[in-house]
Amino acid sequence: MLKLYSYFRSSAAYRVRIALNLKGLRYEIVPIHLTKAGGEQRRPEYRGVNPQMRVPALVSGGEVLTQSLAIIEYLEETQREPPLLPGDPVRRAKIRAIAQAIACDIHPLNNLVVLQYLKRTLKHDQASIDSWYAHWIVSGFEAIEAMIAPEPYAFGAEVSLADVCLVPQVANARRYKVPLENFPRIVFPRSPMRAATRCRSRTSRASSRPTPPAKSLRRSNRRGPKTSRTRNS
Repeated sequence: MLKLYSYFRSSAAYRVRIALNLKGLRYEIVPIHLTKAGGEQRRPEYRGVNPQMRVPALVSGGEVLTQSLAIIEYLEETQREPPLLPGDPVRRAKIRAIAQAIACDIHPLNNLVVLQYLKRTLKHDQASIDSWYAHWIVSGFEAIEAMIAPEPYAFGAEVSLADVCLVPQVANARRYKVPLENFPRIVFPRSPMRAATRCRSRTSRASSRPTPPAKSLRRSNRRGPKTSRTRNS
């Protein structure tokens, strides 16, 4: 079984959970709390798994894979159905562009380590940190809004890698109370988490969402590959 090192509030880990569930793959979650006791990712045992001390990390066949987009591309190459990237090379490039706009432009500026540096080292107050966070969300979303389809998903009738990346970023924006009324294309198809509901069942949908981990250190997703279309909720 696949093993996913994950933090419930990590949007990068959230992307991978959505992809795993969309593809009907069974996996075990090993929670890594990024803020408790100075950050469990800094412990020697996890540093041995991922020297970057970041989540997610996916263990597959004894190999450790890191970086969410690299992990999702691996899943796409080894488990083609349902595809998150189309066959047409132009559409593939456009979908990857949205994914990278989120994972490489928006997210790094708002990552936990950046927010902690602003607060602890540069001594910014929470109001200025929230303003920083909102600025980069709005700046990124202004471009993405013009690059995606109005509905039902970012690039038409099927969920793609773009949606897998957009869902967690919208969730983060809402958590930080960033106004999103100027982004109807981004918000409507994913409100609430419509792309995530294409995961095959209510169980899989729940396991994708950023809910706090249980007291036990490990959880397993026991989903099978059976498909059932779910309603937007």
